[in-house]
Amino acid sequence: MKTISIISPCYNEVDNVRACRDAVKALFAADGPLAGYACEHIFSDNASTDGTVDVLREMAAEDPSLKVILNARNYGPFRSNFNALRSATGDAVLVFLAVDLQDPPEMIAEFVRLWETGVEVVAGARTNRQESLALRTCRAVFYRIVRGLSDIDIPVDVGEFQLIDRKVWQAVVSHDDHYPYIRGIIASVGFRRVIVPYTWAVRHSGLSKNNIPRLIDQALNGIFSFTNVPMRLCTFAGMAMAGLCFLYAMVSVGLWFIEPTMAPRGTTTMIAALFFLSGVQMSFLGILGEYVTAIHAQVRKRPLVVERERLNMAAAPVDPSNPVHSLLQRIQDAA
Repeated sequence: MKTISIISPCYNEVDNVRACRDAVKALFAADGPLAGYACEHIFSDNASTDGTVDVLREMAAEDPSLKVILNARNYGPFRSNFNALRSATGDAVLVFLAVDLQDPPEMIAEFVRLWETGVEVVAGARTNRQESLALRTCRAVFYRIVRGLSDIDIPVDVGEFQLIDRKVWQAVVSHDDHYPYIRGIIASVGFRRVIVPYTWAVRHSGLSKNNIPRLIDQALNGIFSFTNVPMRLCTFAGMAMAGLCFLYAMVSVGLWFIEPTMAPRGTTTMIAALFFLSGVQMSFLGILGEYVTAIHAQVRKRPLVVERERLNMAAAPVDPSNPVHSLLQRIQDAA
């Protein structure tokens, strides 16, 4: 019997985790569309404070096949999701199923059917979103900017709601990324892909934890993770501005020789030029800083996530290439 792994990160979703568990169990029930498959459902909690952890403990006690990872603190959705993804053991893995069920669980059966035909990546595309016009517009612009700037083909409107084959999973989790942009990583490894459109439903319970600053942070991570185009634009823009300034200087000198009164003068021109160039330089430094910050976080080799506890699953494997993990291993061996 083949196993389908499903990853569900959560944070303060006490009203939704049971509904998510029940929706998945219905798919794999004796009369469900996936009755011939085994299910591995992994919940990854990001240090919830609203009672979600208590509900997860109850669910794990009721069903030994349900697995839970409890993080020591909130590491953000991408890190928590990727850490749980590393623990999947299924023949195919659903990378992300939101516990608020905005991504419809019933689509999983269609994903599995397509996977069985030989498709290695079945990606859901949120072609219709039940949210405000402003958010729909912002997301549409973001997806197109990322695709336009990226060195790889990242499909528009595709998030982490994707079913990937085991060999795709191996390629994805082999990435050592401190802040993984998962949909970009999946797109970068290649393999045969089919995109299935669906409607991203409105949330019926609880509040979204993705506020504006967090969405901006995720958007910048997506842009800077898979392209050097912003730095190239800075280089070309700097060269263009230098050329224009040189041309302006030559024109000013020429006008002074032809007719001194025609040459531009005065402090207004100087102040405007100074503040304009200063603003451009600060923007370029900000772009450079984004790359430097990403490099700094990567080379420090901090653990992706520190786990407090695991329920119904083995302890997290130790990565000997990570000095922090090696130190933990030496402590365990000494004990």
